[in-house]
Amino acid sequence: MTATQLLEEKEYEKRFNKRLWLKLYGFTRPHRREVFLLCLFGFTTALCDIAFPLVTRMLVDEGAVPGAEISYFGYGLAYLGLVLALTQSVRLFIHYAGTVRTHIAHDIRKAGFENLQRLSFSYFDKHPVGWLMSRMTSDCERLSNILTWGTLDLVWGTTLILGIGVTLFVLHPLLALVVLSVLPVLAWVSARFQKMILGSARRVRKANSQLTARFNEGIAGVRTTKVFCGEEKGLADFRELSGEMYAASVRNQIQSALFFPLVMTLGSLATGLALSFGGVQYIGGSLSVGTLIAFLAYTRRFFDPIEDLSHWFAELQMAQASAERILDLIETVPTIRDTHPPEEKPKGDTHSFAEPALKGTEAKGDTHSSAEPAPVGPGGASAGLLIPRTIGDIHFERLSFAYEKGPKVLVDFDLYVRRGESIALVGPTGGGKSTIVSLLCRFYEPTEGRILMSGVDYRELGLHWLQSRLGIVLQEPRLFSGTIAENLRYGKLDASEEELLAAARLVGAEDFILDLPKGLETEVGEGGCRLSTGQKQLLSFARAILGDPEILVMDEATSSIDTETEARIQQGVDRVLEGRTSFVIAHRLSTIRSADRILYIAGGRIVEQGSHEELLARRGPYFELYSRQKSREVWDLGLQSAANQERK
Repeated sequence: MTATQLLEEKEYEKRFNKRLWLKLYGFTRPHRREVFLLCLFGFTTALCDIAFPLVTRMLVDEGAVPGAEISYFGYGLAYLGLVLALTQSVRLFIHYAGTVRTHIAHDIRKAGFENLQRLSFSYFDKHPVGWLMSRMTSDCERLSNILTWGTLDLVWGTTLILGIGVTLFVLHPLLALVVLSVLPVLAWVSARFQKMILGSARRVRKANSQLTARFNEGIAGVRTTKVFCGEEKGLADFRELSGEMYAASVRNQIQSALFFPLVMTLGSLATGLALSFGGVQYIGGSLSVGTLIAFLAYTRRFFDPIEDLSHWFAELQMAQASAERILDLIETVPTIRDTHPPEEKPKGDTHSFAEPALKGTEAKGDTHSSAEPAPVGPGGASAGLLIPRTIGDIHFERLSFAYEKGPKVLVDFDLYVRRGESIALVGPTGGGKSTIVSLLCRFYEPTEGRILMSGVDYRELGLHWLQSRLGIVLQEPRLFSGTIAENLRYGKLDASEEELLAAARLVGAEDFILDLPKGLETEVGEGGCRLSTGQKQLLSFARAILGDPEILVMDEATSSIDTETEARIQQGVDRVLEGRTSFVIAHRLSTIRSADRILYIAGGRIVEQGSHEELLARRGPYFELYSRQKSREVWDLGLQSAANQERK
């Protein structure tokens, strides 16, 4: 796998982008007071730096006058006052720089994570976890440092450069012109290096993103790597990416290493000009020794902020790649957005699992709800659209869908599902089963056609309205770090302990939960690593039904549960599905025999549909699939029986 295969990124601005940095500086606005104080103490520090050579000049010139009485005590107090002011100023700007940097890093991460929660699934299809982690960690830290210390360097450096420049012209205009004659050369050198450093920095950041993504994949897939003895291939891929990053980093460091010595060389040249030309002026009597000493001090000090600002500007160039990617993450607009403000699920429309009755007593086909939608015109929308309180019949109306830059997965798909009907989807891998339920959940939207709920295009109903009424159990159960109770409450945030245990009891998870030393308060570990796959799936079932969803979606939900556990929870699942609209993608056909309709999906179309008995009688694709699976089960049972006999 090459580096370019790991991550597809858009091309960013190749020149320095002022507007981009102004946008990022917007993160400092909530902390104006701290930023103002940071700038104030940076300004004060620069004034102290400017004052020291002037005091020295006055002392030397006064001492050079024969017989003059010098107030050494006064000069001592002046130096002491400047030292104390400088010390306090430096202490305070360090304090406020740390405060502002922490606030900015927090705000950038918060903005990035908030937008991540809103982004559509298509965004995550194109951006690996490692890429996103790199944005939220290293890029965020780098930008917060630039925005804080860069601002301080800009205020301190600009004040020092302007202050020293004005002072030099006041002390001796001709000598000031000679010393500052190197500035045009410095400007030319900076412009030449700016473009090179920016380009190489962007290559470094892109290589780092790819390397982080590959490292994350290596850790997440370590079991697969070891099972297939893929360590050598994984190491070769990692070496390739690491080598690309090494080459890009070395090139970037070489360019930076050439730039800073050139600035130092020009500074030394200016000091030499001040010493030689100033010496001539001193010998000629047009320049005092104190002024010459002050000039030499100012010349050396003048190029310090220029060197710092050059370093800061080079860092700014290198960090622009990070800034572009951070803003790309924060400003990316979801491809799926609400057309109406999200509404809370009505409080009176839910039932507690602590109550004996479950939802689902409505007759199948009853499309009426407690709040009927207003009559809608063509397209499923009207100016006076009334959002229904519950989901009635569902109509997949001539859907076609293709993932980005891919072929069509669904073609002219049409399906009408009545309220309370149980739909099972079976068929070959890649036929479009998971795509159908992904469109139903509005993880993606149809390329062509529409999905109507209670006669209304579901794009008019709002994401929150729809997804708060769904319960989803995926093939790969996902738990979060925390306790069992915290994970279950994702299904209903305010659920009581009784409700949690009732939902767990319904799917057969209560026994194993209560057998744990801490019960519901047991920590599951990262990704649920302290539980078995079957236990995690049982908790996923309980979480899905806890919120009493109107539609239950199960995508290969029992594939990771052994047959004994599956049989134990099947009764509970049947009870949950009774009278409730459901979509079940099944690998084990024995789990869907009671479905109202079974759809055989292949090539993005419905090949045949009907009840289990009707499809068997037709002796079509479903019959062949069922026969193959039954034969395999009989074969497996025979092998198991023979193995048991041998052990006896």
